[in-house]
Amino acid sequence: MSKDKVVLAYSGGLDTSIIIPWLKENYDLEVIAVCINVGQDDDMEEVKNKAIRTGASKIYVEDLKEEFVKNYVFKALKANALYEDKYMLGTSLARPLMAKRLVEVAQKEGAKYISHGCTGKGNDQVRFEVAIASFDPSIKIIAPWRIWNIKSREDAIDYAISKGVDVPVTKEKIYSVDKNIWHTSHEGGELENPQNEHNPEMYSTVIAPEKAKDESTYVEIYFEKGIPTKVNGKELGAVDIVTILNKIGAENGIGVVDIVENRLVGMKSRGVYETPAGTILYEAHRELERLTLDKLTYHCKQEVAHKYGEIVYDGLWFTTLREALDAFVDTTQENVTGTVKLKLYKGNVMNAGIFTENALYDETISSFGASKLYSHKDAEGFIRLFGLPYKIKALKNK
Repeated sequence: MSKDKVVLAYSGGLDTSIIIPWLKENYDLEVIAVCINVGQDDDMEEVKNKAIRTGASKIYVEDLKEEFVKNYVFKALKANALYEDKYMLGTSLARPLMAKRLVEVAQKEGAKYISHGCTGKGNDQVRFEVAIASFDPSIKIIAPWRIWNIKSREDAIDYAISKGVDVPVTKEKIYSVDKNIWHTSHEGGELENPQNEHNPEMYSTVIAPEKAKDESTYVEIYFEKGIPTKVNGKELGAVDIVTILNKIGAENGIGVVDIVENRLVGMKSRGVYETPAGTILYEAHRELERLTLDKLTYHCKQEVAHKYGEIVYDGLWFTTLREALDAFVDTTQENVTGTVKLKLYKGNVMNAGIFTENALYDETISSFGASKLYSHKDAEGFIRLFGLPYKIKALKNK
């Protein structure tokens, strides 16, 4: 009689590496590993071999970089979505895509269970499980960090050693790292004390700004209805655009954020994020919107950006609200077409010129000189009406 199956979200990192032997030790299940490539730069052949070596009966390696950038990252970019004004949602955007694919593999394999390596204190457990339930609520979840006796990353390393499992961290370099094409995140270790300055030696992509090259770099990005399609005049695919801007940004020290954020599960946590391409693209997109959106739309979109960031962070990608906000965002992007030139220098990103036929800025109106569409005399009546409520209040107070 064949065993029931469990599909494991597998990366080959510390947590998922020890979960395979742990599952086989504690459950009578066939373990099927699924590694979803969203640009983490791992040796996928080694990931495959390691999964089988440590007890998986089968492993799927799915290259979803294109889908990740086009259908998730660029949607957030169009919305200018950030979490708590800083975090560009690199991990948050990847999880719903991963969860969707895990369900597809589970259904294909007839698996009753899905397992993941998220801790009981983290946001990712919510993102995975809410997304899984959104597609197939019959699938049961096995979340080892919520039930096993392993209490810390040090314990996890000891367990790995006892099982003969190679892991990519040590007790000296114990950061929890999540990497994809959009970002690299670092948590744990000395970062858990907010009094500590983070150590730039942890960076895996970005050069520390003080060590970046002494010459500034200019880059031009062309957007078509809010979506970047060209870099320096060359038309490129979504993955290539992010890859090239990651390289340009990294060598100029662009894209490092150190943030103490409010986790969904109720506590504060500190993370250091490297997002060079994202920092460049967000800045360029915002500058183009400043020139092409009217005041009311621009201000409302800022509110939507905040809400969109919360939705993504909280694991609510597959919701009617997110789809509705996308519809609003898409409407606002109809005229967000043009080229933005940026100057990059030692961690700084500066506007160096915006070129668009859809600009709502008119130099003849905005200059201090005379204009047919604007009379200085009109301002007097406007100010009287605009300030009338405050004048009435002052009179009443007397």
